[in-house]
Amino acid sequence: MRDYKTLTVWRKSHEQYLFIKKNILNMLPVEEKYDLRAQLSRASLSIPLNIVEGAGRFSEKEFAHFLNVSLGSTNEVDYCCFAAYELNYISKELYISTNKILNEIRAMLIVFIKFLRNKIS
Repeated sequence: MRDYKTLTVWRKSHEQYLFIKKNILNMLPVEEKYDLRAQLSRASLSIPLNIVEGAGRFSEKEFAHFLNVSLGSTNEVDYCCFAAYELNYISKELYISTNKILNEIRAMLIVFIKFLRNKIS
């Protein structure tokens, strides 16, 4: 069991969630309330939540599983933001900023997953 608050990847994913919540969700039109907006909100929150849940597990294998789920959610957020950009809901600059954050999280998750899998082997 780990203290998730000490994990850099958790901190970055928490910042990502706050960034999405403050800068993108309110820019999406009302008609996207139950579609893109809801999905983006759930997926962006899922990234740090799965890190937290995995950190609370006792085995490296279980932790790696939850990090994998976070990685999937990172890809989901990436696509939702890309769709929002393509639909002209957000600017290119905002999409690029968001994509940069997501790429950093994605890279951290991949390295962490590989590290845990090597410990298991």
